[in-house]
Amino acid sequence: MSVSQRIASDDQLARLLQIGIVLEEVVEARAHHHYQSLDAELDDEIEALLADAAEESAEHRQRLESLIEGLGVDSVPFDEIESLVDARYGRTRPEDFDGVLYDQLCNEETAYKFYDDLIDAIEDSDAEFTIDRAELLDELHAIREDEAEGVSEVTAVMERR
Repeated sequence: MSVSQRIASDDQLARLLQIGIVLEEVVEARAHHHYQSLDAELDDEIEALLADAAEESAEHRQRLESLIEGLGVDSVPFDEIESLVDARYGRTRPEDFDGVLYDQLCNEETAYKFYDDLIDAIEDSDAEFTIDRAELLDELHAIREDEAEGVSEVTAVMERR
């Protein structure tokens, strides 16, 4: 299942929203990884950035879970969704980047692009969903905006260094 595929049903939409949940888990886990493993090297600004990213990802997961609940579809097993996310978005590890900020920037940009593609796919679809299309898009636009702000925040910190 890919965001580039046409979304034709509640089931497909639910799978894509579940991919978003796993992506958010990845962002949160990587922020925690940096926070815990590199804490001696982190200054207050980077610590706050990582804490905010983890908190935001947890909030996004809850919002996505609420959307899925509104669809009333059967959930795909977590390990199946996780393997889809890993194949598409998990090609890098935290240590693949030259520093915490580059990894965090990659995470924020990846999430932004996912939501941007998902919004486009929903807008291009003529499918009827169980949940209100306008509310769905409003929620996804808000999450995408959070990710855009995250990209800007990381970039601003990087520019000050």
